[in-house]
Amino acid sequence: MKGIRYTDEFKSEAVKQITERGYDVADVAKRLGVSVKSLYKWRRESEQKNNPADSDVATLKLEVAKLNAALKRTTEERDILKKAAVYFASQSG
Repeated sequence: MKGIRYTDEFKSEAVKQITERGYDVADVAKRLGVSVKSLYKWRRESEQKNNPADSDVATLKLEVAKLNAALKRTTEERDILKKAAVYFASQSG
């Protein structure tokens, strides 16, 4: 089943009805004969196109969170190894 190809102008106008004019997504979808899922997708793409820095910031925040978790885990492992080294040094001496 082939999908219908909509022009960028059509998509832009459909998104404007939701974002600028405040119409309900389901109403716009019904009036234009497109799926609600398509409208949400077009709106997300429009937001990313208009605010690329926001998506970059979100990506960077995720990366920072992952790195902080890895740092915490590594620090805990280091502390455990230090305690083990002290323990075994006292046992052998």
